Amino acid sequence: MSNEGKPESATSTPAGASPEFSAIITCYFEEQSIEEFHSRLSKALESLGRDYEIIFVNDGSTDKTFEKLKAIFGRDPHVSAVIDLFKNAGQAAAMTAGFTHARGRRLIFMDSDLQLDPAELPLLVAKHDEGYDVVSGCRRKRKDPLSRVVPSRIANMIMRKVSRSTLTDFGCTFKIFDARLIRAFEYGPFKPWRPAYVIAQAQRCAEIPITHHPRKYGKSGWTFRKLFAYNMDNLVGITDRPFQILSVVCLLLAMAFVVRIALAWVLPFSILEEITNGLILNVLALGLLVILAVLCAIGEFLIRSFNMLQRRPAYIIREIHRK
Repeated sequence: MSNEGKPESATSTPAGASPEFSAIITCYFEEQSIEEFHSRLSKALESLGRDYEIIFVNDGSTDKTFEKLKAIFGRDPHVSAVIDLFKNAGQAAAMTAGFTHARGRRLIFMDSDLQLDPAELPLLVAKHDEGYDVVSGCRRKRKDPLSRVVPSRIANMIMRKVSRSTLTDFGCTFKIFDARLIRAFEYGPFKPWRPAYVIAQAQRCAEIPITHHPRKYGKSGWTFRKLFAYNMDNLVGITDRPFQILSVVCLLLAMAFVVRIALAWVLPFSILEEITNGLILNVLALGLLVILAVLCAIGEFLIRSFNMLQRRPAYIIREIHRK
């Protein structure tokens, strides 16, 4: 559903012009926090003294989140769109749904759960004004349970490899991107965005320490299963030449084995002189596990290739209101 035919509300951006900032906000069961968040975000954006728009995406919440978003849309001319997805598609898909409707030259991403303070937005903007392509918040003294912190640290390690950057907190959604970076990838329902791949194309990246608050309402939509799946997504994409790397590793091990045999002929000592049944069993078990790991990696690539051919959308929009 679209309200494109309704009269447009007045905004600070002239008709047809692109605002400087588009703030894309994802929401998941935020009926208790969304009004306060909107108020604080609007105040922070107004303090910049620049033209902006706000886009809210309801990521399949079944409470009154979307009803409240529609009320905010009706009274705030800066809210250019509110989007409701058919089901919870995940944060990456919800962000994709948001920025495909954004017009801004710079894209701001942020959660609406009030764990991140919109009042700190000017800190990120000031850094972006210095000429950085990407500015990311870095949460200090995180107020999350250990079950979220540990997988998050693993994800950060993987994503640093994927992006070849020095950023330390990829999981913090408080970020500003040059919109050209993201639009170049042509993301959409059949290709949800991956921030690590975008950051990999940005030469100038910076991090700003920000405050992380305990969650005031509800609970996070990030479960251990979702974090694990997210880590696997990034692990598979850690390099575009995984089997070349694997073949080089196997070749080096084979060469080391040849060297070991040669040394046994010319030197008066040998490595693992006594080979026991237990040693053979351990080597066989290790080899089996390595083979299984390689087969799983191959299977993961095949499944992803199959899913891409099926063209299953990562998200479907149920309802959208736009100015």
